[in-house]
Amino acid sequence: MTAPEGSRTYDAVIVGAGHNGLVAAAYLARAGRSVLVLERLDHTGGAAVSTRPFAGVDARLSRYSYLVSLLPRKIVQDLGLDFRLRTRTISSYTPTERGGRPTGLLVGGGEQRTREAFARLTGSDREHRAWQRFYDMTGRVARRVFPTLTRPLPTRDELRRTVDDDEAWRILFEEPLGVAVEEQFTDDLVRGVVLTDALIGTFADAHDPSLKQNRCFLYHVIGGGTGAWDVPVGGMGALTDALADAARAAGAVIATGHRAVRIDTDGRTAEVTHRTADGEHVAAARHVLVNASPQELATLTGDEPPPRAEGAQLKVNMLLERLPRLRDTSVDPREAFAGTFHIAEGYGQLSAAHAQAAAGRLPATPPSEIYCHSLTDPTILGPDLAARGYQTLTLFGLHTPARLFERDNDAVREELLTSTLAQLDAHLAEPLADCLATDADGRPCLEARSPLDLERDLGLPGGNIFHRELSWPHAQDGTGRWGVETRHANVLLCGAGAVRGGGVSGVPGHNAAMAALGAGEG
Repeated sequence: MTAPEGSRTYDAVIVGAGHNGLVAAAYLARAGRSVLVLERLDHTGGAAVSTRPFAGVDARLSRYSYLVSLLPRKIVQDLGLDFRLRTRTISSYTPTERGGRPTGLLVGGGEQRTREAFARLTGSDREHRAWQRFYDMTGRVARRVFPTLTRPLPTRDELRRTVDDDEAWRILFEEPLGVAVEEQFTDDLVRGVVLTDALIGTFADAHDPSLKQNRCFLYHVIGGGTGAWDVPVGGMGALTDALADAARAAGAVIATGHRAVRIDTDGRTAEVTHRTADGEHVAAARHVLVNASPQELATLTGDEPPPRAEGAQLKVNMLLERLPRLRDTSVDPREAFAGTFHIAEGYGQLSAAHAQAAAGRLPATPPSEIYCHSLTDPTILGPDLAARGYQTLTLFGLHTPARLFERDNDAVREELLTSTLAQLDAHLAEPLADCLATDADGRPCLEARSPLDLERDLGLPGGNIFHRELSWPHAQDGTGRWGVETRHANVLLCGAGAVRGGGVSGVPGHNAAMAALGAGEG
């Protein structure tokens, strides 16, 4: 446990040392403000951590969050972070069967190779041309919208003028994404690959009238102004370690083992009550920044909580002695698993899985996607494992809302894991189980987490990785200038549940710090 310095008054107390809280701490401390960060766990990082989950095995996995797209280069440069990303050479591989033969769609490795892959799958160049047009459009939107995330919130009209493309605005902001997917693509598999970015962590149908699938899709395609999802060198914990170092170097005090239990404020000064192993303490501050969910914020301030969020994903971490061989022998497994490996994510399969889960049943054909961090960044493996060809696999399952696990979390998780891996095995030339490494106790190196597990372990409401439904990146009623404001003038929300939150971005942390510093006012 790290203790704060005495019982002094701080300019800012930050509740939670996840990546957004650390970003806020570093910015505020670099601006000369006194900062105390309270973290209930015995380590920093929140969900953006690297751990060795398998006993006696030297493999450091990004346990809960995996890839980086939404982290602005501005934050890395402003804070002088010693942190690197590597680009994946392959975007995705999606296996399927056509004409009784195993085949698939490989996207990446150069434009010519991608075009040829589309032609082999569909028999013409039409889908590839549609793919290029569609992602040229999202690329234009990304270049215009991404820079706005670290500025005061634009109005809806201002953002529309920034986008400056009526068709793109209609597709992304006004009508269900399924309309454009069905209008522009004809192949079921291609449609599914496009739609998956609208469903990561979001339980929705392609035609959901709430457009929550559109909001999810938007954040998945605007990152960095390109939409590229990159691999953090050294694992996700390398980012949060760098952020903690930057915050401490600037003078912030980070106190682990300190659980905040109450915030009292009159709008000008605040007191944060926090508990440790040796009792209860109070820290006074001008501002309090809460790097936790809106539900937890309401608990701390005694306000009426918002509706409970719900996550809808299965997370699985694995270590393999070798990558499995594929039934589709035209693709090297080292390429297929280097990007995003889509499983049971055809357009029709995604629709059926959503309908079954909405009706209270586990999907008969559960969709998921996999990627292999160690192919792009072998530094997460110990030298011996790397030399022997070991690899990590991370699986993210879709359309499995928390409600399905409430009757018996352990049993449902195991049932879902079995059926999900069976869908993967259907595309392999050997069972995945034959490739799994074992830990020091002889157990397979595989761990699975349901939404309820994530709620218990990380405090994610309902296991929702975004804390609540994602918001549009523009002002709405009550969102405030930066999208981090609350009804208490000196209490700010700097977690993923803020406007423009979600993902490993640091954006809410940056924006809460700017709000506390009064940036952009006047």
